[in-house]
Amino acid sequence: MTDLFAYPHQPGTQDQDTSQAAAEAIAPEAHLLRGRALAVVKRSNGLTADEVAGRLGLSILSIRPRLTELSRLGLVRDSGLRRRNASGRKAIVWLPVHPARLKRQRT
Repeated sequence: MTDLFAYPHQPGTQDQDTSQAAAEAIAPEAHLLRGRALAVVKRSNGLTADEVAGRLGLSILSIRPRLTELSRLGLVRDSGLRRRNASGRKAIVWLPVHPARLKRQRT
């Protein structure tokens, strides 16, 4: 069973058994997917989850939650920009968080 208190370091779940099973199934590779997604975002000028998934050749269903986890971990941030995704809806454009830049902006 997934430890709900471990989120965002571990995949989160809903109360449904299917959600819990999915989180347990992805848990062994979630940290690798987060790392790969973060690397792609760091080498960009901002990407949507669909764009990250496309560059990695992976399903949006495995990448979108990883970007949310990265956001909760303070490693990526919402740029405020939106682009249309494959479904035609507006999607967040994610940017990497650069702690050194944040520190300079505060002073």
